[in-house]
This record gives sequence, structure tokens and C-alpha cells, in this order.
Amino acid sequence: MAMVEPKARAAQKTDFKTGNEMAALAAAHINFHLMGYYPITPSTEIAEFLDEMKVEGEHDIVMVPGDGEHGAAGICYGASTGGARVFNATSANGYLYALEQMPVQSGTRMPMVLNLVTRSVSGPLDIRGDHSDLYYALLTGWVVLFAREPQHVYDLNIIAVKLGEHPDVRLPVVVAFDGFFTSHQKRRVQYFEDKQVVRDWLGPMPEGFPHALDPKNPITIGAYMNDPDLINNKYQLHLAHQNVLRVLPEIFASYAELSGRHYPLVDLYRMEDAEVALFLIGSAAETAKDVCDKLREQGVKAGVISPVLLRPFPVEIIRGALKNVKALVVGERADVYGANGGLMTHEVKAALKDDPENKTIVLSRVYGLGGKDFYPEDAEAFFRLAMRVAEQGGLGEIPAFDYFGVTPITPADPAKRVLPPLKAEELQSPVRIEVQPDGRVKAIAPPPRQMMEMPKRIAPGHGACPGCGIFGALDNFFRGLSGHVVVLFQTGCAMVVTTGYPYTSHRVTYIHNLFQNGAPTLSGLVEVFHEKKRRGELPADEDITFVMVTGDGGMDIGMGPAIGTALRNHKMIILEYDNQGYMNTGAQLSYSTPMGHKTATSNVGARGFGKVFHHKDTPQIMAATNIPYVFTGVESQPQDLWKKAAKAQYYAKNYGLAYGKVLIACPLNWQSEERLGTKIVQAAVDSCFFPLYEVEQHKTTITYDPEEKGKKIPVAEWLKMMGKTKHLLRPENKHILDEIQAEVDRRWRRLKAMHEHPLL
Repeated sequence: MAMVEPKARAAQKTDFKTGNEMAALAAAHINFHLMGYYPITPSTEIAEFLDEMKVEGEHDIVMVPGDGEHGAAGICYGASTGGARVFNATSANGYLYALEQMPVQSGTRMPMVLNLVTRSVSGPLDIRGDHSDLYYALLTGWVVLFAREPQHVYDLNIIAVKLGEHPDVRLPVVVAFDGFFTSHQKRRVQYFEDKQVVRDWLGPMPEGFPHALDPKNPITIGAYMNDPDLINNKYQLHLAHQNVLRVLPEIFASYAELSGRHYPLVDLYRMEDAEVALFLIGSAAETAKDVCDKLREQGVKAGVISPVLLRPFPVEIIRGALKNVKALVVGERADVYGANGGLMTHEVKAALKDDPENKTIVLSRVYGLGGKDFYPEDAEAFFRLAMRVAEQGGLGEIPAFDYFGVTPITPADPAKRVLPPLKAEELQSPVRIEVQPDGRVKAIAPPPRQMMEMPKRIAPGHGACPGCGIFGALDNFFRGLSGHVVVLFQTGCAMVVTTGYPYTSHRVTYIHNLFQNGAPTLSGLVEVFHEKKRRGELPADEDITFVMVTGDGGMDIGMGPAIGTALRNHKMIILEYDNQGYMNTGAQLSYSTPMGHKTATSNVGARGFGKVFHHKDTPQIMAATNIPYVFTGVESQPQDLWKKAAKAQYYAKNYGLAYGKVLIACPLNWQSEERLGTKIVQAAVDSCFFPLYEVEQHKTTITYDPEEKGKKIPVAEWLKMMGKTKHLLRPENKHILDEIQAEVDRRWRRLKAMHEHPLL
């Protein structure tokens, strides 16, 4: 980025902000019609900041929370077909979950802007920054811009709108930047004081774009195509990318006149006479520039190449920049496994191959995976490598491709268990099961002291927040199960805080998979277990109970797969801990968040009162799949939970899938006192917001009736116990409180009717 003297530069404010803040600020200044989104670290903050601004009236963007990144991408695509300006932000596995939608968007030439805050793609799970998600984006037909610092994030988001809507381009645009390095680190920035400056520069969307909101001109979007139509479609997509190389410099020049900041397609730092150089994407290039200056002082002709435009790849500029370079090290924050170099390496080599005069030796080094820092000494090591190759005139013994910064592999000692495996006889639950004449089951629990003698399946030592209700609830649930257990945890707080490599808190076999695929994964294991027993590959008397633990919104993004698993009726248990939000990514709203509750994406302000729609009734949804057993539970009533756990195990072993939902306290994000967790969740039960009941063989039974016990309280009595809901008790929000109370009463009356009716 170069500073220029504009003819009429608009007034700007100087500040210190992060990349995520600047992305949100740019979106607000643009005033997109709609943002479809779903929380995932490290991009989630963008939606949070926009929601905070929304409730204060700083923009008019319609904020639509999807049920997952795939759904969010569909929301965005649908909005773009309506001729709207559309925005989204995601990262890592979230982007991969939405990946199917990306070529649809580019193939139908519907412009929008997506911020890809780059992060390592699991597995294993890692939330730090590298470019393994970015490399998928390069293959989708979208234009891809890369911002090295927060200032670039703001500017390139605005530029992306202008570029994507250009009549000769008409493509969706990714603005990518480094997760945590750029997204979360504050830097000195400038932005326009008057957001109208941005809107005037962009102007309205160009006329003539076909869209789905003109009944007088009906169109077909996304037709089925055969050869030769499809190849012609892709050729037009290719031509549009070629047009970017012509159009984008013109847009950069126009923006420079407005802002004083000029962007090249490729940032060439001291490359005019460079003999050794580094090719780096993103924030690492800024580190390399400092080292480049140091080497220049020592007489080394060093330079740094960092592209702003990755798609289309600026071949001619790269080729010209390397004309006199003897050795180039391409640093890659992702590997294309088995290809002996990442995508950038091969694209640089391909560019040079078409220049028979070029003699540049290209080396490739994978670095910085999982957010591993790139220090000046690392950049200097890259330069020294290039200098060595340049001096000897070839690679010699130096490998053309390798990893940088790894720990050498040495023979390791056998892993030693901290705690011995649990034996089946240790895990015989004292809860007894009696089958009744009508086929239903009665569970009989002993006194609490006897239950507490069982060893824990999750050992102490996890990293949960003080007062977290997850592990008290899980411990009580597991005490109701007998024998061996295999658990699968979806991504979430319970998963993250118990499995920090190389340690684990789990004393039973544990598996992890992502939010949306937990239930299908465990169902596959269940079926293999029974098939191996049938084939004699496992002992016929081998007895294992399979439990999937979900929460933190896992039954939003994972709802469809869970329903499919339930309909297939695999012999397993799905246990959902309900903390009423996506707590593992920073307390954003989930579909289980109650109406009116404040979260990081349902803020309270002049134009906002918290979440604007009612919570999802997951137990009723699961009961509608006709599985044999559904229940709700709460930590404050452990005996009830022990009994229901034992019944769930019985049904999972003999009939099929059992599902349970347990309300747990989250003091950090509920803004409540740690010591009050059990009282708060019991108040939720006593207010009938979270009723305790079971649906056993299609018959609904309320297992705790606060009305009969004389303990029923208004919902307001529960809400006043948490900081996230105190705004609902203000006089101006009485109509919201009344609506919440009315919905709780409606659901409770319906549940009582089901309890009383033999067929419900």
C-alpha cells in the first residue's frame, strides 16, 4: 500500500483497531442489505461488532443467524439472487462446511463479499491461524483478495463491493486475512469520518443485473446444463477473472483519490534489483520486510513479494518481479499433501515456466501451521536459505520442498497412563431397572451416598470455567450408566477443555467430530460394533453403551444429521447439555437461546432487546422422530437424572436411540454468580421454562410438576437471577416479558395436556 496525494481526499479518523473491528466497520459503512452468518473462531467477532452497532442504529443490515455455515451461505446466496448487497464472515471448517455453496455463487455470477478469517482446518482441532482454509477458496471461482493488516481489511472490503459489481466482472469476492495475527491485533488505522462517503463512492448497484424480485421479468437462476453449455459457462467465468486484472487497478486508482491509500495487485517490496526474495501471503510479509531492510544494510539485495490479489493469480507481475532473482523461497501456511509444495509454489513455478529466460530457483517451505508464530529470525532463516542457494548456483543437497519449524521426530517412550482404565465391575450403577407390565421401565435410585461411590468417567483436571455446569451434569448422568461406555463429543466447551493435547480427562474411549457430524459418526461406530459381534470378530458378550455429548449449539448445526440418526434408530444415546448459546466461541445466540436473552450476537440497545425469537424445543423435535425414549434433566435434581440415565441406557441397548437434554449453568456468559448455578437452573424448572418430563414409548410423563408442589414461580423470578436478562425487567420491556411468559405458559399447558392424554 502506497500513500498518494489525492485531489479531494475525504476526511478520515485515525484510530487503533483490529482487523475484525475494521471488517465490521467497513460493512456498516457499506450498509449491506443482509448478513447471513454463523459463529466460528476467529471470524465470529465481526458479526458480534455488527450486532452491537445494529442495536444502536449505526447500520441497517439485516442480521440473519444461520443454523450452520452451510445454511448461512444459502441465506447469503438467496439474498444475492434478489439483487442485494450481501456480506458474510467465516473461518476454517466453517468455510469448508459452506464450500458446496461457493461454486454455485460464482457459477451464477451473483456478487457478494465474504470475509475469510484464515484458520487451521481440523483435524486435529486447532483454532489458530494458517492458510489451509484459504487454499480451498482459491478453487471456487471467487475473486480472492488478501489483507495483510487491519487497514487493508477496511479498504479491501469496500473495494471488493465495487469490484464484484463491475459489469465486466460480476463475481463474488473473498477478502481474506490472517486469523488472530490480523483479526485480533490492534494497529493504527484510518477510516472515513462520514460513512456516506463510502456509500457515495460505491453508488447504487449497477442497473441491468438480473434478479429474482422482478415479477414482470421472470428469470431462471441456476439452470441445469449439459455440454457444451457448461464449458461455455466456465469459459465466461474465466473471462470475468481475466477482466479483474484490468478493472481492479482502475478501482484501486479511484479509491486512492478518495482515501490517499493506493493498492497494487502485488506488493513488491524492494524488488527492483533483488537477487534473493521471499514470497509470503499476509501478515508474515510485514515481518519479512523489516528483515529485508536489515539485510539491505548489509549489502544483500533482498526483496519481498506479497500478493494482494490471489484470484485471478497475477502471473505477469510475478514473472516480471522475478526476472533478476536468483533464488526465491515461497513460504506456505498450508500444505497440498503429496504435491511437493503448496498452491503458491506451483503457481509461481508455472508462471516462471513460461519465461524461458528466467533462471530463478524456487524453494518451498511450509511454516506457521496452527498459528505458529513467524519471527524475524524465521524470515532471516528463509533469506539465508535463498542466499545459500543463490551462492552455490543450485539446490545441491538442499531439498526443494520441506517443512520449517517442526520438532525433529525421535523415538518416543510408550505413553504412560496417569490413571488405570476403568473396569466394568467398578462401573456397575446402583440404579435398578424394572420392566413394567405395559412395557415401560421403572428406575429405582439408591441414596445419594451410594451413588457417589462410583468412580468418575471424566477425571478432575479439565479446564472449564469456574461454576461451569457441564461436568456436574455429565457426572450425574454417567453415574446412572452401568458398564463400559464409548463417548463421542462434538466440538464445544466440554470437548475443548478436556482434551488439550497431550493430556485427556477421559477415562473411557473418547472420539471427537465436528458439530454437524457427531451423530452420524457415532451411528457408524455403533453399527460396526454390532456387525463385528455378529461376525465373531468381537466377543458375543461384549457390552458397550455409546453416548454422544453435544451442546454449545451442536443441536443447531447438527440438528439435521441428528434427526437422520434418530430416524434410523441406532442403539445409542444423544445427550445435549443446554447452556443456551454458543459458549465455546464467545456466547453468541443459538436456537436454544431464549427470547430476549442477551448474547454477543443478540445485544441490548436503543434498537435491540436481545434475541428476537423463541428458543427451539429440541426434545419435542426429537420425540417427533418416534424414538423410544426422550427426557429432560437438570443438575439440581440428581436423582431424577440418575433414573433417566439408566432408562436411556436400557432403551439404547434394547430398542434404539435415546435422547436427553440437560439444562446447565454457564455463569460466565449468563452473567450470574458461580455459587448460584443449581439454584438458577432449578428456578428455570420451577418457572416451567424448562419442564422435567420424559417421552417413553410415545407416552409423555411430567416427572416434576412445580404447580402440584406449590413451587411454581413467574418467569421473571428466574430471569432476575442472571445479568443477561435483567433488561427484560425494565418497564419499557414489559411487553417482551409478557410475550415470554405467555409462550412458557402455552408450552407448559400443551405439555400437561400430553401428560394427561394416553395417546400424547
